[in-house]
Amino acid sequence: MKKKEIKKKTPNAYIEGAGEVNEKNIVETLEENYMPYAMSVIVSRALPEIDGFKPSHRKLLYTMYKMGLLTGARTKSANIVGQTMRLNPHGDSAIYETMVRLARGNESLLHPYVDSKGNFSKAYSRDMAYAASRYTEAKLESICTELFSEITQDTVDFVPNYDNSTTEPVLLPAKFPSVLVNSNIGIAVSMASNICPFNLAEVCKTTELLMKNPDLTSDEVIAYLKAPDFPGGGSIVYNEDEIKNIYESGRGSFKVRAKYSYDKSENVIEVTEIPPTTTVEAIIDKIVEQVKAGKIKEVSDTRDETDLSGLKLTIDLKRGTDPDALMQKLYRLTPLQDSFSCNFNLLIAGNPRVMGVFEILREWAAFRTECVKRRIYFDIGKKKDKLHLLQGLAKILLDIDKAIKIIRETDEENEVVPNLMVGFGIDEIQADYVAEIKLRHINREYIVKRTEEIESLKKAIAEGEEILGSERKIKSLIIADLREIADKYGKPRKTELIYVEGSDSQFTDEQEEVPDYAVNIFLTKEGYFKKITPQSLRMSGEHKLKEGDAVSVHIDSANNRDELLFFTTHGFAYKARVSDFEDTKTSVMGDYIPSKLEFAEDEKLLSMILTSDYSETIISFFQNGKAAKVLLSSFVTKTKRRKLANSLNVDSPLVAMYKIPNADSLLEGEPPEFMLKSAAGKVMIFSSALILPKASRDTQGVQVMRLTKTTLQSAELYREGILPDESEADKYRTKTVPVAGVIGNTQLRLG
Repeated sequence: MKKKEIKKKTPNAYIEGAGEVNEKNIVETLEENYMPYAMSVIVSRALPEIDGFKPSHRKLLYTMYKMGLLTGARTKSANIVGQTMRLNPHGDSAIYETMVRLARGNESLLHPYVDSKGNFSKAYSRDMAYAASRYTEAKLESICTELFSEITQDTVDFVPNYDNSTTEPVLLPAKFPSVLVNSNIGIAVSMASNICPFNLAEVCKTTELLMKNPDLTSDEVIAYLKAPDFPGGGSIVYNEDEIKNIYESGRGSFKVRAKYSYDKSENVIEVTEIPPTTTVEAIIDKIVEQVKAGKIKEVSDTRDETDLSGLKLTIDLKRGTDPDALMQKLYRLTPLQDSFSCNFNLLIAGNPRVMGVFEILREWAAFRTECVKRRIYFDIGKKKDKLHLLQGLAKILLDIDKAIKIIRETDEENEVVPNLMVGFGIDEIQADYVAEIKLRHINREYIVKRTEEIESLKKAIAEGEEILGSERKIKSLIIADLREIADKYGKPRKTELIYVEGSDSQFTDEQEEVPDYAVNIFLTKEGYFKKITPQSLRMSGEHKLKEGDAVSVHIDSANNRDELLFFTTHGFAYKARVSDFEDTKTSVMGDYIPSKLEFAEDEKLLSMILTSDYSETIISFFQNGKAAKVLLSSFVTKTKRRKLANSLNVDSPLVAMYKIPNADSLLEGEPPEFMLKSAAGKVMIFSSALILPKASRDTQGVQVMRLTKTTLQSAELYREGILPDESEADKYRTKTVPVAGVIGNTQLRLG
C-alpha cells in the first residue's frame, strides 16, 4: 500500500519519519533517559535525609501539622490523605501506606509519629491487612512537637510544592537525631538504605558526648550506645567487633533472636518477640517445612495466638523434648534467628553517602547548629523590629497631646503618617504603628507599660547576638534540648543483648542438638546408602539390593555426628552429615545418593569418605598411574555449603580413593602402604609417605606407576594376607616412585 493511500484512508496513521531507524550510542541513551529517572528516585523518594525522613514522610507529617493535628483531636485518615495530596501527588494509597508505617498501631517504630485509632495492621504480620482510610483516625504524637516547634522561625528552607500553590519545608528542624531513633528502609536505583533504630536516651547521650568531644573512639562511645534497639524487642547476639564496625563504617550485620518462654504445664514454647526482618507467618511456614522434611521431629503443632495483648506464637512439643535444645535448632533452621544488614546511606546536601554512626551524629550536630543559629537570628530580628516600634512609641510619650493634635488637625488621612514623622522625628514604620493605636490606648499608662519592654528587648537582643558569636553556647542549647527530650520521651531498652563466648556459637549449638550414637554405614555400587544401628543390624537379614547391585563400602565404626563427602565424575564433592539420613534396615533399598544430593543427569558417584573432624588425608589413584594426596582440612568451609567445585581431578578416571591418617597423627606407627596392579599384570607396593600432600583439591597428583600402553587396574590398601605368598612382598615393594612394577604371580588376583 502506498503512503498516499494510507494518508487518504486514515489521515492520522501516517507520521513523517515513522519507521526510520536512527543509530544512537547506548551510553548517550542511558544518560538522557535513565539517569534523570535514577537521580529522581535517589534524591526525591527512596533515601532519607539528615532529619530522618524521606520526602513522603515529611510531606505527610507537615500536612498533619498544618491541619492542627498536633494539639487537636483525631480526624479521619481519609481527610489527612486528601490534604496531603496537595504536596504529594503520587496517589492516595501510597500516602496512606506511609501513614500506616508511621502509626503507633503498626508497631514498626520505636517512637511513632502518628497517634492512630483503628486497625493499622502489625509490622510482625505478613497477612494482617490494615483497614481502609475511611475507617481509621489519626493525629500527631506528642514527640512531633520536637519536630515542628521551630518550623515557623525560619530554621529551615521552604520550597514551592509541585503546582506552586503552596510551600513545604525542605527538612524538619528535629531537636533530636530522629535519623537514628527510628528505622528507615529505602530501595533506590543502584543503591539502597537500611538504618536500624537505636534507643532514644542512648542516642541523645552519645550525641552530647560527641559534641563535647568530637574525638571520642568507638570503645568509649559503645559504653553508652550499646547496640540497636528494635520496637519488636528480641535479643541481639552481641559481637562487639561487629557493632564497632557498623558504628565506624555504616555497613555490617548482626544476628537477632526471638524471645521465648516455656510453659511446663502445657508443654509448649511461647514466642512473644521476633526479629524485625521476619513475620509470624513466615516463621510458621518454615517450621512446617522443616517438620515435613524430617529435620525437626520434636514439634507436634505450631499456631499463631496473637491477640489484643500482643504477639504470641505457640509451639507444641512432643513428650520428653528439651525446649532449650529445640530452640537452638529452631534458631538455626528458621527465621526465629535472623541477620539484620545495615546500610546507613543518607542524602547529605543532595548527595548519597554511606556513613557510620559517629559521622551521622556529627552531620546532625552541624545541621542542628545551623537550625539554632537561624532560629536565634530570626528571634533577634523580631525583637529588633518590636524595639524599633516601641522606641517610636516612647517619643510620643513626651507629648501625647501633640500627637492627638497632629492627628486631629490633619485634613486628609494619608497625611497623618507624614505629619507624625515630621512632628516627632520618627520613621514611617514607627509613625504607622502610632497611627494605628486605638483611641482608648492613647494614654500615659498604656504607653508607659509598653515602653518598659525596651530595656528587656535590648538585653535579649544582646544575649542573642552573644550566643550567635559563641559555638560553645550554641552547643549548650542543643545539649539542653537533648537532655530534656531524653527525660521526657526516653524508654528502657526493648532489645536485650546476649553475650556468647566463642567465634561460632551457631556451630556449637548445631553440634549439641545432633544425637550421638554408633551406626553402620553401607554404600552400594549403584549409589544406594543405608544407615543402620548395631542393634538393628544384629536382628536383620540379608540386604535388599537392586538386581546386579552389591555393597561396595561397609563402615562399622561410624557415628551419627560424622560427616560424609561424596565424590562424583564431574569433580564435585557433595557434603552431607550422617544425621541427614534416616535410620533404616537391611530390608529397604536405602537412599539413592544422586537423587538425595541432586546430582546432574550425567553425574555419577565415584567414592565416599567419612570423617569426624577433617583431620585425615585422602589419597586418590587414577587410571593414568598417578596418585593425589590431599588434606581433608581443605574441604572445611565456614558456611554450610553442600556442593564443592574443583574437588577431584577428572582428567583421568578414578580407580580408588582411601582415607589415611595425617603424618602428624601417626606418632610411632608406620604410614600405610598401597599395592597397585596394572592391566598388563605388573604389581608394585609403596609407602604413602613417598607422596607429598598438595594444596589444591583437584590436583593431578604425581606419577607413582609408569605405564606403557596400559592402565592402572586397581589400588588396594596393603595388609598381610592380601598376597598368596607373603614372602614375595619385598619383590613388589619399592622405595622410590615412579616405577613400572614387577610382573605378578599368576595366582595373584588382579582387580
